[in-house]
Amino acid sequence: MSDDVPKLRLVAPDSAAEIARRIEQEQRALHRTREFGLEQSLTGFRVGSVRALNTVPLTRGIEDQIVYATPARLAELLRRDELDAGLVSVVEPLLNDRYDILDGVAVAALGEVKSVFLAHRRPLTEAAVVFCDPASLTSVLLLKVLLAERGLRPEYQPLSDYAAAADKDFVLLIGDAALDFAFRETGHEILDLGAAWSELTNLPFVFAVWALRRGVANTELRRQLREAKDFGMDTLDQIIRSRTEYTEDFRKDYFGWHIHYHLGADEKRGIAKFMELLRRHGWGPVHEPRFVW
Repeated sequence: MSDDVPKLRLVAPDSAAEIARRIEQEQRALHRTREFGLEQSLTGFRVGSVRALNTVPLTRGIEDQIVYATPARLAELLRRDELDAGLVSVVEPLLNDRYDILDGVAVAALGEVKSVFLAHRRPLTEAAVVFCDPASLTSVLLLKVLLAERGLRPEYQPLSDYAAAADKDFVLLIGDAALDFAFRETGHEILDLGAAWSELTNLPFVFAVWALRRGVANTELRRQLREAKDFGMDTLDQIIRSRTEYTEDFRKDYFGWHIHYHLGADEKRGIAKFMELLRRHGWGPVHEPRFVW
């Protein structure tokens, strides 16, 4: 054979860093496509949510289409038919038989939840008055159940100002206000309501669900809310990196261990147990939930 015949050269394989970079670029492109597909996806529907760290994964890609309000305000808007769906406290569809619950999606916890707690400076047995975050609905009833199971029935009063929380002997806080409080040194002990519930029942607790107003053709809305949740779960690492609340290590633990977003058989058993205890202690009437996919 002639020495003039060109020789084949082997291309050097991509390095691990180059492969990782290419995969990341492909993922970003896919995420942009999914986000674009969610833009204006709620057109024709009125949808509300609380503005809190723990709801971010459930409104991924639809944030600009959401009406934001406190849990109590969202419940009011739903009752007045000014929303077609709301990410609301689970007690709203349990105490008002006018909503369906979107199956498969929730804000829940099995064990310590971190952002729902009773802060107390004196023993629980000495609780005469508990000041409660006025935004709360489910958490107040959950605390009432947990204390009633211990034979305790204090008086409950609204907290007039978050700035006054550190001065109270017994104060119930939820959401970002609770996390802000926990990151300060106040001298309070913390009764985490998620942990207390799991210790009592060995079940997860469902704090919030998508409540859907009955009588509205919402098949497409349900699909889009599930897609937003799926997008949030698929990009959870990005959410953890890009958010600025608290510390990145805390966000990793919060989203990775303390909060979960699945509504399955165990979560439904937790809802059923909560309903049982609400009835036992006289807080009702409680309606059987209707789940829709």
